[in-house]
Parts: sequence; structure tokens; C-alpha cells
Amino acid sequence: MNTVIANEVQGKSVIVTGAASGIGRAIAELFHARGAKVIAEDIDPAVHELAREGLIPVVADITMDDAAEQVVALALERFGKLDVLVNNAGRIVYKNIVDMTRQDWNWQMETNVTGAFLHSREAMKAMMKQNSGAIVNIASYASYFAFEGIAAYTASKGALAQLTRTQALEAIPHGIRVNAVGVGDVVTNLLNHFRKDGREFLAEHGKAAPIGRAAAPEEIAEIVAFLASDRASFIVGSIVMADGGMSVQIG
Repeated sequence: MNTVIANEVQGKSVIVTGAASGIGRAIAELFHARGAKVIAEDIDPAVHELAREGLIPVVADITMDDAAEQVVALALERFGKLDVLVNNAGRIVYKNIVDMTRQDWNWQMETNVTGAFLHSREAMKAMMKQNSGAIVNIASYASYFAFEGIAAYTASKGALAQLTRTQALEAIPHGIRVNAVGVGDVVTNLLNHFRKDGREFLAEHGKAAPIGRAAAPEEIAEIVAFLASDRASFIVGSIVMADGGMSVQIG
């Protein structure tokens, strides 16, 4: 591996939400493997499987105000600083609008948008004091394109894209860069809460992209590491599309 890439996040203090599995787990493990100190946060106790020197698992509900406050405080206490926040935690509701309850809608928005807002707010407070930092939000090609049956999800990812842009404008005067990754189909457990073949479905659906396949979580983690590194020093407020060309095909 190129030495610059191998060392791009070395020594950085990082928080990754939704880190128990899928993209979040891949991000936490990649950052740690490249020398970062990581707090891996998830509501799923399986996040404890990541525990090792320099990688601290935290079980928390990211939609609660005190979760964001406590995890940022923990990073400052254990690592002395906070360099990177990755807002990865996400859920999906598969229901038509007429069948969706207010609880369904809130469940979707609280995780995909409110959790990212709360963690960004607390992270920015810490980063402003050191006049440096990077925040990477995990958005989607569904931030821009409509799909039947997932109105709450597309609305939440559209909101996250706009949050990213506004965040970027407010943060950059303080030396903090904010960007997002617009992911396509990635083979994870995202759909497993309502269908047993969730991973297989995502793998099959990904074949519709021009690249002809879905992504592995590790491919998204590489992009996040780049955006969090000094190599991406001139990228501000961008939604970097990593969807195998799906958005180009739809657009």
C-alpha cells in the first residue's frame, strides 16, 4: 500500500456511528488499521465485538441528546481531541406513504437525520476549539432520486445531503471540512429487519448499476478515509457519489 494512504488517518481521533456492522464496521476497522483511535458507537450490543486497543465500543441510541454529548466527551477524555466524525448510522422503512404511520416516519428521520445533526453539533463544538476537523455523512443516491415504497428514506437522505451542505458553510471558517458519500447498493444487513434475504436482495439490485454489481462495505470505507484525510483538503460541502454509476444512469 502507498505509504501516504497507509498513514492518512494515523493518530487521528475518530467517532463512527452505526459501527456494529456493514459500512460503519468497515469504516471503524479501516481507520483503526491505519493508526487512528476510534470510538465505535451503535445501539446494537454487537459493537462490543470490535473492542481492542485503540478501538472503544459504545452502546448508545444516537437519537438521544446525551448520547452525542457523552461520546464526544469520551473522545476528548480518552484521546485528547476529536479529528473526525462519521455519521453512518441509518435505517430504512419500506412502506408506501398511505401505509406509513407517524411512528414509521419518525423512526426513519430520527436516525438518519436527527442523529447526524446531534452528533455534528457536539463534534463541531469540540472541533471549533482546535480549529480543525472533518465530518463525513453517509448519504445515498436516494438523496436525489425518488423510488416507490421508500419515501421516508429518500426524504431523510435528501435532508442529510442538505444538512451536509449547510454544515459545510458554517464549519469551514473554523477549519472543519464537511462532506458526504452518496452510496448506492452496498451488501449489508440494512434490510434484514424486514426481509431474511436482505443481503442477497442488495447484491442482486446492485447489478442494475452500470458497474454491474453492488459495493462491498470496505469500498465505501476507503472513500470515507480519503475525505477525512488531509489529501481531501480542498473538498468542502460535496456529496461524493459512490454508487457504481447508478445516479448517472438514472439522471
